[in-house]
Amino acid sequence: MASTTVSTRLDSDEVALLESLSEVSGDDRSSLIRSLLRRGMKELRLEQALAEYRRDAVTLSKAAEVAGLPLWDFVALMETEDLNLHYGVGDFESDLHTIQSLP
Repeated sequence: MASTTVSTRLDSDEVALLESLSEVSGDDRSSLIRSLLRRGMKELRLEQALAEYRRDAVTLSKAAEVAGLPLWDFVALMETEDLNLHYGVGDFESDLHTIQSLP
């Protein structure tokens, strides 16, 4: 995969922390930044998915997709994230009708 250079400005405290983390991890600064960015993006995707699901703006499967997780991994988070299943009587009746119409 081709890579693209992205630059950003950091204040001196952030650079010092980055250098310290780099020394502790044994990673060069560039590798550490990539690792931190990946971790942050993964965390942000999950936060967005949880917020959208809590607002009932997306379905369970769409929330899992937004989070970048398999459906059952997202379902496993529901208890720890204090999420309720958005599945009512109408949903059940619709699913039942779909199942009954299968050959």
